[in-house]
Amino acid sequence: MVDAATRMVEPATRETDAPELDFDAAGKAVPLNESEEALVAGESAAHSSSRRETLEPGRSLVVADFSNPAHSAAERLIRMAYRLGIPASTLTSPFAKPARPRLLATVETPLAGDRAAGVALRAGHFLVHGVKAPIAQMNFTPAAHLTAPFERTVHGFTWLRDLAVSAPREQGAPTACRIMDAWLKDNPKPGKGPAWRVENVGLRVLGWLVHAPLVLSTNDKAKRKARLEAIAQTARWLDRNVKDASDRLGELAGWCALIAAGLLLPEGKPRRLFGEAGLARALGELVADDGGTLSRSPLAQMDAIALLVDLAACYRAMDRDPPEVIDSMLQLLVPPLLTLVHSDGALGSWQGAGAVRHDRLAALVDASGVRTRPLADVRQWGYQRVLANKSTLIFDAAPPPLSRHARFGCASTLAFEFCPHGQRLVVNCGGAAFAGGQVPARIEQGLRATAAHSTLVLDDANSTAVHINGRLGAGVNEVEVDRRTLKNAQGSATRLEASHDGYAARFGLVHRRVLILRDDGSELRGEDLLVPAGKRGKRGKIGFAIRFHIGPGVEIRLSEDKKGAGLAAPDGTYWQFRMPGGDGNGELSIEESMWVDGNGRPQPIQQLVIQGMTSRSGGSFSWLLKKMG
Repeated sequence: MVDAATRMVEPATRETDAPELDFDAAGKAVPLNESEEALVAGESAAHSSSRRETLEPGRSLVVADFSNPAHSAAERLIRMAYRLGIPASTLTSPFAKPARPRLLATVETPLAGDRAAGVALRAGHFLVHGVKAPIAQMNFTPAAHLTAPFERTVHGFTWLRDLAVSAPREQGAPTACRIMDAWLKDNPKPGKGPAWRVENVGLRVLGWLVHAPLVLSTNDKAKRKARLEAIAQTARWLDRNVKDASDRLGELAGWCALIAAGLLLPEGKPRRLFGEAGLARALGELVADDGGTLSRSPLAQMDAIALLVDLAACYRAMDRDPPEVIDSMLQLLVPPLLTLVHSDGALGSWQGAGAVRHDRLAALVDASGVRTRPLADVRQWGYQRVLANKSTLIFDAAPPPLSRHARFGCASTLAFEFCPHGQRLVVNCGGAAFAGGQVPARIEQGLRATAAHSTLVLDDANSTAVHINGRLGAGVNEVEVDRRTLKNAQGSATRLEASHDGYAARFGLVHRRVLILRDDGSELRGEDLLVPAGKRGKRGKIGFAIRFHIGPGVEIRLSEDKKGAGLAAPDGTYWQFRMPGGDGNGELSIEESMWVDGNGRPQPIQQLVIQGMTSRSGGSFSWLLKKMG
């Protein structure tokens, strides 16, 4: 287990006045450092809350501690014996023949799938992130080369959830049985490759058990027996290999499947006891104290919730109460996920995720049974959320996940997204996890780069190294975070400040970003500073670019002085982007970009870019985004 996550580096409270949040007389944005001077001058006028912490890799996420379920001495003995390899039949009925595989109950899960994908299955196609693949031409063998999304769908049998929601069981069962028979023909016994990765195996077994009426509905007793035997055989494989998962989320899928098999198959008590202990341990190593997964990925957060919802349904099918750890974990997991939901109801684009649709998120939260509000300050998971008059600002203020936890880890430190009144205005490209669908697999690494996020980039280099295998390398080691509430006679605002050392080793500079959002949501003021990492700055100059990826449908036009731009949103609102005049602040330009929506479809967008050369001894770049009219 990991100890305390953070350490305080300054007092917890401070009284401040808010800076004047407006253009100057010439219509230009007032540099934020000038506003800071005004802030200090009037420091004693109003109240403000402040908390600054330093987050470091491995400490920014504190492993939550869940104890094993309360078992009697006899049950602990059974669990230990089963873990050592003694067959379940020997432990439960030592003088009887092993029971034949059969299903003890029918599960009703509250979590529905994608109806469109289910209809496509009945029409003869897998539909994954908008890409159709004929079932008849699908290669189910372990040697088949499938993209990551198709591997998960085909070998994890996640398509069963979609098929179940698309039609009554009588209409969907023939399709499910046909696909399962084809898969079993190409995979007659456990082997290697994607089909036998622990996560895919766990998803497959859990899917077979939760949606058993689809795969077992046949009058052919031989085929039904073969499918039941395949379920039992695969569960036995998981008994021996569940701990070999590539990460904790994959292991969680394996433990959930084992517990489901222990509940729903005969002689399952030893397996259930074994699985419950493993589940508690895996959950304790999957999330932080505030409920965020170690991968910092909202998609992983959603997967963990879905697994626990299905597992709880298996307990209810057997008229058993789920262990307390399942409800406790759902209560932990849901609030951080809601933190990354914008005012349009869809997900933000973080750590490989796309803008997952509102209806899918709402269905997942409803199925969890958790009724809660988003967290504003998920400090350990690393995201800050500001809600200002139906406008949302989400800020990545923590180191990236450690390489062993990252799946589609992104170098997104100090990036932000801004969504006023349901209109995406500033976004990140997102969608790396959808690569292999409509998003070309060859650009997956680029979507994880710093330049694919709305933040500052030095010398076209990533703040954290992005490797081709989906992992992350050296870069950001430490992030300082400070959050305050500012008030003055003109109104109130939330001030976020964070800095990272991702460029310190290479370029001797620390990137610090300050964001101030008015509480009416009409104005976002920012400043990006480059501060020498040592006592003395280096000589020479270095190229920089501050990127603002602009949301879909927003029309951009540069001002005549090339120091600002007008943004006309589809909802009829008009925003002005301004940067201070004068030399040394960089040039503002418009470039092409891409944004991945909730269906995994890449959409062309544009980006505003402030770029130029700055001194290796440091620099400061202010900007302002203001709603007009």
